[in-house]
Amino acid sequence: MNKLPEIFESFGEARRNGFLKVKEFKDRDENVVGTFCTYTPKEIIYAAGAHPISLCSVSEETIPEAEKHLPKNLCPLIKASYGFALTDKCPYMYFADMVVGETTCDGKKKMYELLGELKDTHVMQLPQNQSADGLELWKNEMYRLIEKLEDKFATQVTSESLRGAIKSCNEDRKLLREFHELGRLKPSVIKGFDIFNVLNGANYTFDKVEMREKVRNTISEVRAKYEKGEFLPEGPRILVTGCPIGGVADKVINAIENTGAIVVALENCQGYKELHEDVDESIDPVEAIAKKYLNIPCSVMTPNDKRIELLKDMIDEYQVDGVIDMTLQACHTYSIESHNVKNILVGEKKTPYMMLETNYSKSDEGQIKTRVEAFVEIL
Repeated sequence: MNKLPEIFESFGEARRNGFLKVKEFKDRDENVVGTFCTYTPKEIIYAAGAHPISLCSVSEETIPEAEKHLPKNLCPLIKASYGFALTDKCPYMYFADMVVGETTCDGKKKMYELLGELKDTHVMQLPQNQSADGLELWKNEMYRLIEKLEDKFATQVTSESLRGAIKSCNEDRKLLREFHELGRLKPSVIKGFDIFNVLNGANYTFDKVEMREKVRNTISEVRAKYEKGEFLPEGPRILVTGCPIGGVADKVINAIENTGAIVVALENCQGYKELHEDVDESIDPVEAIAKKYLNIPCSVMTPNDKRIELLKDMIDEYQVDGVIDMTLQACHTYSIESHNVKNILVGEKKTPYMMLETNYSKSDEGQIKTRVEAFVEIL
């Protein structure tokens, strides 16, 4: 009667199935570029005729090996990223011809020095503010990446190929944005963990025609459920913000929804943060790409007013009852920024707020469950 669970499961399998697809790319002598962060301008990689692939960084499996080279009190995402490269346990890293990283934080930029000993690693120097000067610096980094890709793959990145890649990636963003915005429906018909699985799975569905068809079908089926009145049981509507959530989605989102609350929006990197703005198709393509990516409201930016504005808008648009700020241990920028986020959301928006710090281990599941239950109870 209801195909939604089956569809969501298929997106959950996409990352595993993606390994085989990337092997097909390499069997056809196609180029693969490994990426870590939403600041990576994938349009430029596509324009160079290569495939941008998100690398493994969301499991504690390889962290013990990484800690032989990296400090224990470092962000788990950084340790996992390096650990998978060090142990050769990530097929995406194995098949990648090169890796692109950005200096989003001190931990990452120093880790890239070690990673460069294992794999050809190009580091983009990300400005720490969104000023005119910052944009000029970031635009120069676009040209440096273009030059690197042209040299690496003996190809040429043209304005035409950039415009084609921009149009294609904007189409993907519009579609995934439309899907995420299903969380605005009230009463709710879709859970936050399913929203995460579809967005994450779409990222690993490398056949874009297949990805778009699956997402459109999912949107249609969710809307059909809404029209039929097949709603979820009512509960507090939660927005999750903060660090990339991939390594703790199961632990955090499920803990929230097991209380009877519903996660209606994910502002995190693997959620709405990158999707909410397209690349301008009417101006110079390099400048347009630089503008779009520099505008991503990550906590590494100072000041980071765009994140506050985005959160305030999302609280209204998704009719949010409470905000949970998920911070990974030792992520200093998000930890410090949580102070201002709390003051503004609680003070100006009158929205209950909780900061939740965690890592990739299972050891704090009980503590998270207790804290989340207490937070939802006050709502």
